[in-house]
Amino acid sequence: MTTNNYPQIIGLCAGILLLTSLLMVWRHSLLASIGLLAIQGAGLAALVAVIGAQTDDAELLLAAALVFAIKGVALPWILARQTEATTRTINESPHLNPTASLLLVAGLTILSYAILGRILVDLDTVTADAAPIGLAMVLIGFLLLVTRRRAGSQLIGFLLLDNGIATVTFLTSGGVPLFLELAISLDVFLVVVILYVFAGRMRTKFGGTDVDTLRELHD
Repeated sequence: MTTNNYPQIIGLCAGILLLTSLLMVWRHSLLASIGLLAIQGAGLAALVAVIGAQTDDAELLLAAALVFAIKGVALPWILARQTEATTRTINESPHLNPTASLLLVAGLTILSYAILGRILVDLDTVTADAAPIGLAMVLIGFLLLVTRRRAGSQLIGFLLLDNGIATVTFLTSGGVPLFLELAISLDVFLVVVILYVFAGRMRTKFGGTDVDTLRELHD
């Protein structure tokens, strides 16, 4: 990899991360969102691998393989298996319509550049310039958590938020120690497995995972 094409490759990987985040907000199919989550995990792994190759850091290359295995393969596979076991397509009506959601995504992305542009003003590097994408992913993840009704879709928002945090970390600090990335990834994996079992119990007992409906039952 040459120094000249390094910024373009970083920009391409960051663009994939932002595009998949936007499509997760736009698409209402849970299976489609899971597929986008797998693409995003692969994009994040590619981003880490590019940084590792540029800096000649073998630990970052191992971290990239770990990110791909957990975020790009294992977690989407678990979610897809749970979804396909119940129904082929799960669509929902979020609290916001697609137009309003996309406008919010645009606003959150602009806000991310405004915030990190001031914070990282002294870090004049290629990776730091792309860091606002990670913050935008965090904010979009919160948006999904707030606006989606089903527990499965909210779990997608949680994983998007986690991917955003990892993106900011790798772009601003050159990554984290491999053992720490392994611990964090395993924690997220455990949380998803627990929520996977919990969602299955909710569906068996109440016939669905619509949070608003469950709140009405509580009331």
